Amino acid sequence: MAEAKIHVPTTEARSPARSYNQSHLARKQTSTGRRVSIYVSWSFPGEANRNLAELDNRFSTMTEVRRVEWPAWEGAEWSSPTMFQQGIAGALELFFRAWIPFQQLVGEVTGHTVPVFQRVDQAGYRLPLDERVLGDADTLFVFGLDHNLTQQEASAEEIEALRLWLSREGTCLVLGPHHDVGASEDLNEREMEYTHHGDALVPRQQRFGQYVRSLMQGLGVPVENRYGLRPGVIEGTKQIAPLTVARDLDTRGWLAGVTNFSFHKHLPHYEVTSNDAKAVRVLARQPIDLSKPHPFTATGKREFNTLVWMPPAGSRAGDVLIVDSTVFSTLFGADDSVKSFWKNLVTAQ
Repeated sequence: MAEAKIHVPTTEARSPARSYNQSHLARKQTSTGRRVSIYVSWSFPGEANRNLAELDNRFSTMTEVRRVEWPAWEGAEWSSPTMFQQGIAGALELFFRAWIPFQQLVGEVTGHTVPVFQRVDQAGYRLPLDERVLGDADTLFVFGLDHNLTQQEASAEEIEALRLWLSREGTCLVLGPHHDVGASEDLNEREMEYTHHGDALVPRQQRFGQYVRSLMQGLGVPVENRYGLRPGVIEGTKQIAPLTVARDLDTRGWLAGVTNFSFHKHLPHYEVTSNDAKAVRVLARQPIDLSKPHPFTATGKREFNTLVWMPPAGSRAGDVLIVDSTVFSTLFGADDSVKSFWKNLVTAQ
């Protein structure tokens, strides 16, 4: 297994022309490929305008990224203020850049473009999760990257729209609430979590996922995102440790040809709050780096849930999966195993 390489597409002299301020044109359903969409649950202004004097619950600025990961981002492509934004907005744009390879692969596989919608975009346009997003989608990814303090929460109308969409045969909803670091009021416990994951760009408290949590509550998905756990690696390498896969439960083949996900220093544990093992299936667990203590491992845990599946049931004809958005970003690397997972999700029938 080769180490996954970080790849963020750069600006090429002969890259295709890019446009902005274009309204989405609905894709027609075809028999050859699923229509895939991405919905990012944040308010871009709400994240980008955070007070930099606040230590917790905000994204890093691009300047902070450059300082911590020096000299990786010192090329003019990233460091010049005339080429790339240096505040929080610049760090957020790295996410968009690193989703491009996923969009490209899915486009090649399905024959459809992959739009990225935002709950509130850079220009201040607000887009709730409604028919404008759902109408031409067969597979929808909801990336839960909103900090809780921005108070993004699904309305009753959004939940009902999503419930109606999931009643349509063949739909697939992929939910990705991000990590929840520093939930404890005990500052020593927060420091333990910080030391465990070892990422200087993540503050002692960084709580994500209120929007997706509200969706899950409304839809009856008994899963909570907890902590930010550092994955283990193969001894003597920098390669992420293989997943522990419940192949017998994976009757749809979501993880066919998949041995590992991307390495990211702080991944959420998806805690299942239901005892119905048939309705909620934990398909994959990730071994944890045990070199530094963590409140979760102090209870004897050695792995965390990283992929959960709810097969169709009752009036819900669609599948629901829970997996972190970092799996779809080449900012954290993407090898053949990860790309096989991408293909599996967007080709499922």
